[in-house]
Amino acid sequence: MALAVGTKAPDFKLFNTDKKEVSLSDFAGKNLIIQFFPAAFTGVCTAQMCSSRDDLASYNNMNASVVGVSVDSPFTLGVFKEKNAINFDLLSDFNKKLINDYDMYHEAFALGMIGVAKRGVAVVDKDGVIQYTETTENPGVQVNFDALKAAIEKLK
Repeated sequence: MALAVGTKAPDFKLFNTDKKEVSLSDFAGKNLIIQFFPAAFTGVCTAQMCSSRDDLASYNNMNASVVGVSVDSPFTLGVFKEKNAINFDLLSDFNKKLINDYDMYHEAFALGMIGVAKRGVAVVDKDGVIQYTETTENPGVQVNFDALKAAIEKLK
């Protein structure tokens, strides 16, 4: 179960694909969409990140930034980002702190892998409060982008 709406968002400091540290405080004054995904280069994860890429302008118009988070290394995420022309930061939660803090830790993924991110999303408002969360228990199921957009629209 993801964090409850109305709770303070856990802070984070993670490295992006340029090996630059990114934290929640970097987004102060903006709404932040955190897209959690299990693994780079898998079909549904690629579709999730590419959908966010394609809708980035509409999110930006709603005063929202987007980041993608997985436990892949920054190096793997860099290749994934380049190959798919992702136009927002992908953050490496290699040590699995953020996925635990946001209740997005997947106990059992494909091929017996343990401890990847669940597929999900968290919306943190400009004051650092969780305003929307969604987790798909089945990693093969995509997040509800319409519900995500409706949640962001309410924060405009």
